[in-house]
Amino acid sequence: MIDTIKALGPGLSIVATCAALGFARATYYRQLQPVYGPEPKRASPRALPADERKAVLDVLHEERFIDLAPAEVYATLLDEGRYLCSERTMYRVLAENQEVRERRDQLRHPKYAAPELLATKPKQLWSWDITKLLGPTKWTYFYLYVVLDVFSRYVVGWLVADAESSLLAEKLITDAYERHGIKPGELTVHADRGPSMKSNHVAMLLANLGVTKTHSRPHVSDDNPYSEAQFKTLKYRPDFPERFGCIEDARAFNGDFFRWYNNEHHHTGLGLLTPADVHFGRAVDRHASRTIVLETAHRAHPERFVAGTPIPPALPTAAWINKPKSVDGSVISRA
Repeated sequence: MIDTIKALGPGLSIVATCAALGFARATYYRQLQPVYGPEPKRASPRALPADERKAVLDVLHEERFIDLAPAEVYATLLDEGRYLCSERTMYRVLAENQEVRERRDQLRHPKYAAPELLATKPKQLWSWDITKLLGPTKWTYFYLYVVLDVFSRYVVGWLVADAESSLLAEKLITDAYERHGIKPGELTVHADRGPSMKSNHVAMLLANLGVTKTHSRPHVSDDNPYSEAQFKTLKYRPDFPERFGCIEDARAFNGDFFRWYNNEHHHTGLGLLTPADVHFGRAVDRHASRTIVLETAHRAHPERFVAGTPIPPALPTAAWINKPKSVDGSVISRA
């Protein structure tokens, strides 16, 4: 179309030609752009030539100037009767050579890789954490330790203590390991970076049991989402007290809560099954029973189900901590 417009000759204006052909004038000019391209950026006539810029950089690299700001270098040279360039040009020369940065010594934090953990059945991946419970008076606390199976959300062990202790954590994990019949090499235990989680006692215990240990990145709560979600379920219960009168009260309350959570709580992340159903292999039978109930309801009143026979929520197949992402940032779809 551009060639047609040009071929009509210089006697007609672009506006008239585009109107006659029904061609948008903006499109005409836009399609010309790749032919001619943008105008190259013109160098300022005041810019220093390459050899003078190198001379400025060499002066900035001198031993007496290497640790000084350009303002100090500029002022010193003036006092010596020399002028190379302006202070701003010194900054430009440094920037061109990637030498503009914070000159003070600063703590450089290492970059931690996000843990990527997958569980496709119970007893593959456990998560554990400790949360504070308010005691009877201000500044008094009890400490709730909870070990959670990530795939089934089943609480495999818990205790309430009046202090945070790596020895207590060691005992809790050992008891849960033995009670659930874990074999060496089949379990990974994930935790954040609290003192008890990173203690030598716990690390040596897990190594002796043949358990792989992983930790969250520093200051990243999303790396331990299942434990955090379980604590939220606990503390958002309508009957959760503002304070516990004594440690026995805290233990009694949490005993009732975890019995309910494991055996009666229908978890949305488990297809509305209970953690115990998934953990102990009852999920398939529960799903089949629910399917029969829904099919029976559909046969009795098909007019009430405009989308056809309803089906129960799908069974869980995988539980991720930090599911991997592709290069474009989308989550990789894999079991």
